[in-house]
Amino acid sequence: MSFTVGQVAELTGVTIRTLHHYGQIGLLEPQDRTGAGYRQYSDADLQRLRHILFYRELGFPLDEVATILDDPAADAAAHLRRQRQLLTERIERLEHMVAAVDKEMEALTMGVQLTPEEQFEIFGPNYSPDYETEAQQRWGDTPEWAQSQQRTASFDKQRWMEVKQEMDDLNRRLAKALRSGAAPDSAVAMDLAEEHRRSIETFYDCSAQMHRCLGDMYVADKRFTRTYEDVAPGLAIWLRDAIHANADRAEAKQ
Repeated sequence: MSFTVGQVAELTGVTIRTLHHYGQIGLLEPQDRTGAGYRQYSDADLQRLRHILFYRELGFPLDEVATILDDPAADAAAHLRRQRQLLTERIERLEHMVAAVDKEMEALTMGVQLTPEEQFEIFGPNYSPDYETEAQQRWGDTPEWAQSQQRTASFDKQRWMEVKQEMDDLNRRLAKALRSGAAPDSAVAMDLAEEHRRSIETFYDCSAQMHRCLGDMYVADKRFTRTYEDVAPGLAIWLRDAIHANADRAEAKQ
């Protein structure tokens, strides 16, 4: 089959002007012509266009795309393998970015009082002040928000770094307990859940019942779930169950 430039534009969403430009620079110049001299795109031309659009989507400049596509050692299968690898790498980068954003959002619910430079240094390059705005909109009317703002008002950069290190260390020990096969209602799991509750009290008072609600949120809110799942698969549910067991233990002692 063959296609006119208009048909290719309609099929792919690429403008006619862009297709003409690709032809002018030798990136995609169909060999076939109609009797009137108009371009006729073949199936092979459309396959090449698909590769061009893929590499352009990943940010490759046109001259580099041409070098990749004109490599005599690369066939269609080689291009697909390369594209799959590039997509996998992009997915991994995006997943790391999402995990970093979720972690920053959880910290911001507790009220971050840092300069922009310090926020970037502590929470990473993906930090955005918009996260604090969202957190305030979500929890700004609660007593816990007011309490966290009051408690963290005196936190300096060093204290925030210590808080982050403590959170990371606790998450590592939670993951270790999960991987060891400890049941959520075991003593070691409940003790870690209690330590988790006390860590929250760095920012605001957290009763066993409130902690139970937070545990439910870690599973119900996919952003919080991802934060713990990135530490260890299954950790969000395991931690929720450990929090529930620890709350039951606390209530039984009352």
